[in-house]
Amino acid sequence: MHLERLIHLLEIIAVVGRPISATEAQIASGLPKPTCYRLMQTLQEQGLIEEPNNDGRYVIGERLIRIALLGKSDVDVRRVAAPLLKVAATKFNETVFLARFRDGKVEIIHVETPDDPARAFIHPGLGERPMHACSCSKAIAAFTEQNFQDKILQGSLQAYTDHTKATREDLLAEFDIIRKQGFADCDQEIDIGISSVAAPITIGNIGATFSVGAVGPVRRFGTDYRHNIGRQLTQLATKISGAIQLCNVAEV
Repeated sequence: MHLERLIHLLEIIAVVGRPISATEAQIASGLPKPTCYRLMQTLQEQGLIEEPNNDGRYVIGERLIRIALLGKSDVDVRRVAAPLLKVAATKFNETVFLARFRDGKVEIIHVETPDDPARAFIHPGLGERPMHACSCSKAIAAFTEQNFQDKILQGSLQAYTDHTKATREDLLAEFDIIRKQGFADCDQEIDIGISSVAAPITIGNIGATFSVGAVGPVRRFGTDYRHNIGRQLTQLATKISGAIQLCNVAEV
């Protein structure tokens, strides 16, 4: 019964679509005032609701948003992101990919390629990418907490090519550049002849948990070309963020 009441209050706060007062929640729930206020306090203490403006009005909390996001499988995310990635692949006439950060690592989970049969393109494959030497990883790492960045920098910074940034100083400087320009470069850092660019996908207040990128042969992916695509990827990232937050796990 106690849990049912808590869930009912969360549902009321979620569907309103704006900050809601405890009085409004009490009226909507039909609960006695002391009971409703006590339950609201419990939800706030657990981070499931928040009072962002300290004005007695509440919204769904960051902790609950994080739980909901973690509950979205790769299938859920691909379902809503794939159409946007396909449009971008067609627009850029380049391979576009989506990466996800979880368990301390970044993995590419979906790839869309251009339809042009005369276009040579690069397929990056699926799976884990090094945190220090791939645009999709660095786009996320640059926006993580300092302690996680320190963990990356203390790990094995393998130099895959002569272009790989494999020192703490170089990576810290690059993270700063990424934060300023809003996207990350990978210029032949893993494979000679292949370059990429990626932008972080921020979900609510919980930071960059995904990234979206484009990859291609270095003969096309010069600095200006990458940066032009990078700026467009930041806009695409905003659209994908909205799609991920709205996707309904129950439909899958």
